[in-house]
Amino acid sequence: MDEFHYRDGALFCEEISANEIARSAGTPCYVYSAATFRQHYTRLREAFAPLNPLICYSVKCCSNIAILRLLTELGAGMDVVSGGEIFRALRAGGDPKNFVYAGVGKSEAEIRLALQSGVGLFNIESEMEFENIARIAREMKIHTTAALRVNPDVDPKTHRYTTTGKRESKFGVDLERASAFFRAYGHDPYVALCGIHLHIGSPVYTTGPYIESVQKALALMDELAREGFRIDTLDLGGGFGADYESDQSPLAIEYAAAIVPVLQSRVEGGLRIILEPGRTIAANAGILLTRVEYVKKSGDRTFVICDAGMNTLLRPSHYGAFHFVWPVHPGVALTPPRRARELVLPGLQRTEVVGPLCETGDFLAEDRMLPPVSRGDLVAIFTAGAYGMAMASRYNSHPLPTEVLVEGATLRVIRAREQYEDLVLHERDSF
Repeated sequence: MDEFHYRDGALFCEEISANEIARSAGTPCYVYSAATFRQHYTRLREAFAPLNPLICYSVKCCSNIAILRLLTELGAGMDVVSGGEIFRALRAGGDPKNFVYAGVGKSEAEIRLALQSGVGLFNIESEMEFENIARIAREMKIHTTAALRVNPDVDPKTHRYTTTGKRESKFGVDLERASAFFRAYGHDPYVALCGIHLHIGSPVYTTGPYIESVQKALALMDELAREGFRIDTLDLGGGFGADYESDQSPLAIEYAAAIVPVLQSRVEGGLRIILEPGRTIAANAGILLTRVEYVKKSGDRTFVICDAGMNTLLRPSHYGAFHFVWPVHPGVALTPPRRARELVLPGLQRTEVVGPLCETGDFLAEDRMLPPVSRGDLVAIFTAGAYGMAMASRYNSHPLPTEVLVEGATLRVIRAREQYEDLVLHERDSF
């Protein structure tokens, strides 16, 4: 699953103890395992090898340049959703021909940047967006290619904030409009509309929704072919799950076992496949280390107040998301046998793990059975590599945390901790 493990009752990332990392980098601190990133990407590439896909890592889930560079060196393309992400991916050494640019609100400046940079594929979200991209491409005299994002009206049974393939989604166009879209825009001289893009949501823990959406896309492609439109690219999006609890998500080979047979003959006939994984690569490749500031009782509840909160990791508060939380040094007897909502171990107590912010909704874990901790203890929040630091904020004027990358026995700071001066760096206190 990942390279975070307990050894003699203490947590390690690869070959470095979490205690040593915290002493060196302080807290709060995002800790990433380079080996885990490599393993997850490689397993996905090998599982889907019969389709020879372009695997475009979803930059939005964990966008540190060092991480992007690591994946670029493995051969990954980049799934970008803003001009800032294009900038990051280029800075990391990515090949723009292997970038896929999605997002419902692409600005004119962002479109121009994408065209100038040579981004390989635009994922089109609406008729008006296509018209705008085509106009700008014509003005710049730059030719590009595009895929239409289609909503297959498939329910992936995930959180409503991350369900993106339903008919009522703000993303893409519904199936009924797709054929008319191609008839209206499929012969543009500057933007070649040659692909179909699907993204049904995240995380998706079963293969059925993928098969249903792919089958609908193939039927649409056959209909378009009969009308004379050649579709040479099918972008399946991402959304594969991650193990927030042990063994929660299918393995890459299980997703591939279901999807590959449906598409293999099409690929042999010339169809190009694109995947846009993010969470399944990054989530278990990172943890958040936080230090206990105070422990207090209120009624019958025990509150563990940490130096990280919803400003550092938003997912529990925003999505009601579960992250496994456990002390860094619980001792051998309280080493967790697996990551789960409920563990039966001696001496656990019902605990609320909360942050320092002036918000009742500022929590990391609610109503958990955890080992007792004291002021100064370190706590790890697991599966925090995706949508952790990427969604962090400076709310209550807390500086952003540091990020470190571990490779074997080597620790490297890949984002320095912000200082108070950084909070006001771009503000003006005079007029």
